[in-house]
Amino acid sequence: MNAPARAAPAIAPDVQALRPEVRDALAALLLSLADDEFVLGFADSEWTGIAPLLEEDVAMSSLAQDELGHARAFYGLLADVVGEDPDVLAYDRQPDDYRHCRLLDHPRGDWAFTMARRYLYDTADAVRLEALAASIYAPLAALVTKVRREETYHLLHVDAWLRRLAETPGEPRDRLLAALGALASDATSVFTPLPGETALVAAGILPEPMAELRGRWLRALAVTFAQLDLPMPPSASDPGGRKGHSDAFRWLWGEFTSVRRLDPQAVW
Repeated sequence: MNAPARAAPAIAPDVQALRPEVRDALAALLLSLADDEFVLGFADSEWTGIAPLLEEDVAMSSLAQDELGHARAFYGLLADVVGEDPDVLAYDRQPDDYRHCRLLDHPRGDWAFTMARRYLYDTADAVRLEALAASIYAPLAALVTKVRREETYHLLHVDAWLRRLAETPGEPRDRLLAALGALASDATSVFTPLPGETALVAAGILPEPMAELRGRWLRALAVTFAQLDLPMPPSASDPGGRKGHSDAFRWLWGEFTSVRRLDPQAVW
């Protein structure tokens, strides 16, 4: 999943020179990337202080910080495209305006659930980032190159936990199987087709369609899941994959926007 991508052009196209439909599609892509990392970071931060091991308490806090840092960087690129403040983009929208994938819409659940969701998301994100490293939009390609270095360690961490849970008979494996079952219908939602995706692919900003990336991810996932005798998720994506969020997300939104909503004009 982490094979080197082909090099991206060194010169970025002028955002304002892009055709409006391409610029709008680029904004949709950046918003999906930023929202995925933002929501995942806050979801992981819920484990701070309550993880099953002290080492995992530290690890999940670190992972959450990484994801929020990635989100901040993607919101920064988006701000350059749409002319908006990154904090406004992150905090001042209503729940239905977020465009994270449905896979991240579930409540925290138990440790096996978190690891199952993390594995599905991190492996899917690795395939997506590998493709985007070859984007003609140089600011995105450069940022993705940096993000991939950190995500490599995330993958190592969650892969170890998936194997530990899958290979431990009884409650650990049973909980993992239950989690994979609950997440199955949303597993491919990372690859939900984006608005204006055809224009993005034609422009070279998105090197490959999401459907092709989804197929590549599923083929790689099948190898690991066959080794561990785990059930594969269905290959079709939820048609509402980035719209219409759950009550669990609405609760999380209330948590991560609560301070901002006390005084939106405050300067920190």
